[in-house]
Amino acid sequence: MSSSARGFDVWNRQIHYYLGLYFLFFLWLFSLTGLMLNHQQWFRNLYERVETTSEMAIEAPSSKDTDIARARDVMRQLNLRGEIDWPESQPTGHLDFNVSRPNGAAQVRVDLNAQQAFIRQFDNTAPHTLQTFHTFSGSRFNQPGSRRDWIVTSLWVWAMDALAAGLIVMVLGSYYMWYRLRKRRALGVVALSAGVVSCVLFLTRFLP
Repeated sequence: MSSSARGFDVWNRQIHYYLGLYFLFFLWLFSLTGLMLNHQQWFRNLYERVETTSEMAIEAPSSKDTDIARARDVMRQLNLRGEIDWPESQPTGHLDFNVSRPNGAAQVRVDLNAQQAFIRQFDNTAPHTLQTFHTFSGSRFNQPGSRRDWIVTSLWVWAMDALAAGLIVMVLGSYYMWYRLRKRRALGVVALSAGVVSCVLFLTRFLP
């Protein structure tokens, strides 16, 4: 074996070690939440929510600010955090919006003239919160042009992108290590072929 090949082997193993350690708890989280999505009957009261309503006087945000800045000002006063979601229409004299986060959501209706906010808040159970992490990205299917406006969501999405890219690197490295195991290459071909066939069968079955 050449020195360059030995160097690549060492580098490839290091990638597997350290990416695996970094992604360990992300993989556990997605494995657990995947089981929860597939077997919701195993988890009692999974979708139970604690609902509370409240009313609070606020300082009206500046009319010169953007809607996002005004909503953030109101959220700061109400001690709310999360992604902002806008309703289809805004009543005159109101600033209405929703706030979503993995552990709950809130509907906020602000009467700007009366400087009063009406809050309907929903708090998820711990299992529901865990499950939400599997699908929470800040994207809104009913608002394709919307952008993420909460830094925590952006950080989470970047972490998931890194996980996806890292897994691709690790899988490609695994192909290389399997190829180097000449005595067990036939068994690897069987395992690889089974995985490809299974995946293709699902794709051809469900893709339009």
